[in-house]
Amino acid sequence: MTNPLFYAKILLFGEYGIIEDSQGLTLPYSFYKGTLKFSSLDSEFEKKSNEHLKKYAEYLENLKLPETFELNVSKFKDEISSGLFFDSNIPQGYGIGSSGALVAAIFERYSISKHEPENISKDELKNLRHVFGLMESYFHGKSSGIDPLICYMNLPILIESKESVDKVAIPASEAGKGAIFLIDSGMTGETGPMVQIFFEKMKTEGFRKTLKEEFIRYNNACIDAFLKKDMNPFFRNLKKLSHWAYEHFRPMIPESLFNVWKKGLDSNAYYLKLCGSGGGGYILGFTKDYEKAEKMLDGFNKEVIYRF
Repeated sequence: MTNPLFYAKILLFGEYGIIEDSQGLTLPYSFYKGTLKFSSLDSEFEKKSNEHLKKYAEYLENLKLPETFELNVSKFKDEISSGLFFDSNIPQGYGIGSSGALVAAIFERYSISKHEPENISKDELKNLRHVFGLMESYFHGKSSGIDPLICYMNLPILIESKESVDKVAIPASEAGKGAIFLIDSGMTGETGPMVQIFFEKMKTEGFRKTLKEEFIRYNNACIDAFLKKDMNPFFRNLKKLSHWAYEHFRPMIPESLFNVWKKGLDSNAYYLKLCGSGGGGYILGFTKDYEKAEKMLDGFNKEVIYRF
């Protein structure tokens, strides 16, 4: 069985803001991937994955999906009995879509009506996102459906608002001094508790006000400048965004990165932001001079995902 590969995703901009109708920009990341496979389940990893799929199948059996997006759950259960597992190197709890890739793979294989990602209209994207949100809620309690959508479409997606998403072209990566990179915080994060903290914060009027008036403004300005490849306003707004997160997203910033986060802001050598819900996993870094930033971040594992 050769099933398609589903890549990890990176939410460049929009973490938490998309819950409150900010824009978001997200892209596939092919370094990590997953696919459905059959085996005799000899390894612990395969056995565990198969067990997880069993539990997930029970959840899907009771899930009411719109008619055009229904899944053949009985086929899914039969194949689980025949040794189906999800073979993935996407780290869990790292904010790069491990559950999104799994949901996309299951939808692709077991959806009764076939959908061609390249022919999906903007309206269908909206419906698909809703379906993926329902399917992924099993893992996080509540899901926007964005992660599986990226993994399924394998294209950059611009989240225009809560209701509207569209495919988008991002400027091509090219050899240059600047880079967007991932930093490994060395610990896993859990989405559920982090989102809970965010909703607690949203109960205070001051936080709601600064989120709407500052965070969302900087976030949307970053997306706009990045898509236009306008790097001066991009870094200007990025600094404000990074500073805002340092002040207001403290609980979501892994402890190991507090000091280097501040160091970036003070030196202007690089700026950091959350990659997904935070609490652990990866953090995103942006710099005009990667060589300099790399030296300053010595001791951390880093992966460059985009050059300019």
